[in-house]
Order: sequence, then C-alpha cells, then structure tokens
Amino acid sequence: MNYRYNIGGPGGPGNLPPAVKGLLIANGIVFLLQGFFNPAIVNSMFGLVPANFWRGAVWQPLTYMFMHAGLMHILFNMLMLWMFGSVLESAWGKKEFIRFYFLTGIGAGLSNCFLTPSMPTPIIGASGSMYGLLAAYGILFPDTRIYISFLIPIRAKYVVLIFGFLSLMSSFGNSGDGIAHIVHLGGMVIGVIYLKRKDFARLLGRKIKSYQVKHKQTVVQKEQESDEQLRQEVDDLLDKINEVGMNKLTTREVHRLKKASELLNRKENSQF
Repeated sequence: MNYRYNIGGPGGPGNLPPAVKGLLIANGIVFLLQGFFNPAIVNSMFGLVPANFWRGAVWQPLTYMFMHAGLMHILFNMLMLWMFGSVLESAWGKKEFIRFYFLTGIGAGLSNCFLTPSMPTPIIGASGSMYGLLAAYGILFPDTRIYISFLIPIRAKYVVLIFGFLSLMSSFGNSGDGIAHIVHLGGMVIGVIYLKRKDFARLLGRKIKSYQVKHKQTVVQKEQESDEQLRQEVDDLLDKINEVGMNKLTTREVHRLKKASELLNRKENSQF
C-alpha cells in the first residue's frame, strides 16, 4: 500500500503540529543555553552518565534528550523530528505522540544504563527518540519513500532495517566514532515493542496456551502409562496367586497388591 504523505507532515512545514513545534523550540532553547556554560560540567550534570545514574542522578534519562554536542548534531535530530514527527503526530494526535516520544527517548537512555552501568562518559542528544520515530514511521508507512542524502529514494521499511542493522553491528564493542549506538538501537527496539505490543501479547498468549495444552497432554499420557503399569502389575500378581496360591506371595508383593488395588479403585471411582 502506498501512502501519499509529504515529509514534514500532511499540512507541510508551515503547519507544524503543536507537540513537534514545542519540542523543536525546547531543544533550540536548551542548545542556546548550553553555549553559556562549561560543556564538561553541563554534560556531566544533565547528560546521561550511566555510572552517575546508578549513584542517584535519576533525572538524566530525561534531560539528556534535550542536549546536543554541536550545530550539526541538533540540526540532524531536529530534521528527523520535523520529517517523521509531524506525520506521526498528525496520525496519532498530540497525547499519543508525546507518550511515544518520551517512552522511546527515556527507554533508550535506560537501556544504555543497564547494558553499560559503569560507563563514565556523558551521552547527549535526542537520537533515541529519533530512532523510535523512524521505526514508527517505517511500521505505519512502510512503502513511503525516504530520500537518503536527499538523492536516493528508499522505502521506509528498508531504511528502518538498514539503520537498525548498522546500530546493532556498531553496538558490539567500541566503534570509536563517539556515537551511542546502544541508545539508537534501544529507541528503535522500544518503539517497535510498544507499537506491536498487542501482537506480541497475542503471540505470547498462543505460546502459553500451546505449552499448557502440551503439558496437559504429557501429564495425561504419563498417568495413562502409570495406570497401565499398575494394572499389569496387579494382573501379574493375580496370575501368581492363581498358580501358587496367596500364601506364596512375599510380604512386599502382598503390600504392593493392596496398594495398587486401592489406587486403581480410587482412580476408577473418581471418573464417575
């Protein structure tokens, strides 16, 4: 299915949805304020430092999203917010868009805290949310063409796969490029899980139901095999009684015959 959406929102760049507009302004103001302070101190305090997060800096998974390392960094992220966020907010509405934006951004930051808990380097930028928006755009509008470097048209679903694969490969080890690839990947994964949560829930429900059915079948089969074994043991003991008499049974065989008979009688009576 093809979607006829203008990148930047159905209404074009002149009609920015309120949440996207507010986020653009907020990021711009924070970026300007960063210039008045020492970057090392500000980034350490309001950027996301996983080691500091576990020491009590619990605000950092939120504040790091509004900070950027330079002009190109913020321009690239705000371009993605404008391109994909405008379309998504127009499709979802303001409330759902804001929920998704902060869920992916904060979740991406927390994923880095869990995976690299002792990392002392600050992470800054809204890339976790941007990659979440990209994943959402690819799911909702998979066949819409995105122009990479403004020249190469690629369907949105393939862009998501390419960016996700690159982030996954780069997240192994130290790539040395200064980019928090785990944050990128975390934003995409959390976005996909959130959007597909009902599908995942149905799949999990089917898996649980299938396991329960198989478990019940296994239990029933084992009970049937046990009953058959008991009956065979009782029959063997009865045959021995017919051949040599009750007095020839050992004490263990008598006790076993009594117990097996009682158990079989209880099972048969419980079926009525």
